[in-house]
Amino acid sequence: MADNGMNPIKVDVAVIGAGTAGMAAFRAARLAGANAVLIEGGEPGTTCARVGCMPSKLLLAAANGLHDAHSLAARGIEGTHALEADRARVLDYVRRERDHFVKGVLDEIKALPDGMLLRGKARFEAPTRLRMGDDTRVEAKSVVIATGAAPSVPDELKVFGDKLITSDDLFELRTLPKRIAVFGAGPIALELGQALARLGIEIFMFGKGGSAGAIMDKPVRDALIAALADEFYFDPDAKIDGMSLEGGQPTLRFTSPDGVARVERFDLVLAATGRAPNLKPLALENAGIELNEKGAPLFDETTMQCGDSAIFIAGDCDGARPWLHDAADEGKLAGDNAARFPDVQRIERKVPFSIVFCEPQVAIVGASYDDLDKPMTVTGEASFENQGRSRVMRQNRGLLHVYADAKTGKLRGAQGCGPAMEHLGHLLAWALQLELTLDEALKLPFYHPVVEEGLRTALKDADRKCYEERSETPPALPSAAGC
Repeated sequence: MADNGMNPIKVDVAVIGAGTAGMAAFRAARLAGANAVLIEGGEPGTTCARVGCMPSKLLLAAANGLHDAHSLAARGIEGTHALEADRARVLDYVRRERDHFVKGVLDEIKALPDGMLLRGKARFEAPTRLRMGDDTRVEAKSVVIATGAAPSVPDELKVFGDKLITSDDLFELRTLPKRIAVFGAGPIALELGQALARLGIEIFMFGKGGSAGAIMDKPVRDALIAALADEFYFDPDAKIDGMSLEGGQPTLRFTSPDGVARVERFDLVLAATGRAPNLKPLALENAGIELNEKGAPLFDETTMQCGDSAIFIAGDCDGARPWLHDAADEGKLAGDNAARFPDVQRIERKVPFSIVFCEPQVAIVGASYDDLDKPMTVTGEASFENQGRSRVMRQNRGLLHVYADAKTGKLRGAQGCGPAMEHLGHLLAWALQLELTLDEALKLPFYHPVVEEGLRTALKDADRKCYEERSETPPALPSAAGC
């Protein structure tokens, strides 16, 4: 099919999106020997480096440093000059360091040979035919969709006009105001909300449905909510009675958890209500693949293939595992399979694992809590309130729940909030990946005094419950192993 003035490009693999997943897919396709192109219609630099993981952790690091300094008085350490945040300088520091991470990505893109990077927005004309603007058509043997995600803003918040910002906008502010209302209680909201509060900004955080940090285990979730509510106003199940922009100020009318009607005015409203896949511009109706009720492609997580087509998907745009390590893994898998299509290979995916870097930190590992067979699951518990190392660090807040099969003692997953949870989460993820039982995990070394002893406490508690469950099993049934 040829159009007058059309620039035709024929390749083995076309990758749409130059973020973490897209770059991984492009590398994998080329490594497999495919002639591949990378198509990018926005600002290259990856969500993680530009507006996600790295700038948010930089802001948290600055805020936590100030918070820790203020906490020294309880240890008998005080000075004559109180530390405070120069918020304009903090944001400037965050941007400068953020740009360092972005530069690494841009340098890799700039180093690509001529013709391998196509700048522009792509849309499907047919399952393996893409159109870019009015003058370029890309025909590929297979396609990888890796278009990422963008902040999702509920329509009701748009009443705040230019006083409404998203997490993408936050890092471009030149300074920070005195009062910010934060909508959302997911990972982005918790990290940014706490960081802003620790920088001296009055924060009101409004969640929906009682959720916090994607934790489904209620006692763990309640422990997190209680810890955060000690630092700023946090209502995870907010009752909003009215929203308006009055005199240029966002104004909220709401009922607080204690039943009191309140009216509060803010300088800015931060919408941290999640991210939605960037799929609409692709014209997926022309791709010949099955879509779910939200308009996203149905795909096999073990291959990243959409149905039996030559189209693959990876990263945030697939709506499955919105974390960088998974985006990179999915990109590599999608790129490799796109290059070898139709000889598609399946792999066993890594254990699901996510962290929220607020304090106390959150880790969610393994099987979804809602998918656990509760009657056949034992839960081991460890509170960090009196855990030795946590108390020494004055970070003794939080709760860890570890789940194991009641009969076999095999670890199934964990949800927890507490100190150093980014490290405990890795230990648990590795244990699950290795398919360890409670007995096998407890044979591993634990030093003293370390926060990891809290993990041992939870494992021991689960092991005891597993043993009790086995003891109650009628003699006719086989005994359990690994408890």
